[in-house]
Order: sequence, then structure tokens, then C-alpha cells
Amino acid sequence: MNVKIYKPGRNAMQSGLAKTDQWILEYETETPRLPEDLMGWVSSGDTLGQVRLKFNTAEDAINFAQGKGWAYTVSPEHRKRVKPQNYTDNFRYIPPDDGQSA
Repeated sequence: MNVKIYKPGRNAMQSGLAKTDQWILEYETETPRLPEDLMGWVSSGDTLGQVRLKFNTAEDAINFAQGKGWAYTVSPEHRKRVKPQNYTDNFRYIPPDDGQSA
């Protein structure tokens, strides 16, 4: 059984960092997703696609997968650099460089 371990990033509707501090262990889908004939919804015969396990650290998730004997892939954590900026920086005048120095 293959699992993937990753740390979720923010979605487009999220400005804060809530729910991005834990590592997620998900099962890889082994069966293709197909539309149902009656309703047209996308379904799968694999019910493990609904399971998401949360861990505090990547090492905890890796130890759990190794303890179960599962093959795993770990995605690197994406870190966003926050450049501190004040409101007044929006209106700061920076003179153009003429290329002439005294």
C-alpha cells in the first residue's frame, strides 16, 4: 500500500496560516475514478481515498507508515517568506537613480 505524507498549504480563500501546521498522511488511489451512470458523480471503488490521518511532525507520520509496512513518499514542506512591511511603505518616495554620482 502506498501513502503520501505532506504538509498542506493555504488555499486561495485563506489568508491566515490556520490548519497548515500538521502533516497529513493520505492513501494513494489505486483504482481510477469514474463517473456514475445514474447521477454522473465521480466515484471510486477505493474507500481508502476518504481517510486522512493528521500528525504533528513528519517523523511521526513516517514512523507510523513504517510500522504498518507501507511504502511512503514525503513531499517537502513549502515555506513562505514574509517580508515585514508597514502601511507607510506604500507611500514612500524613492528617488530615481540618475546614474550620475557626485
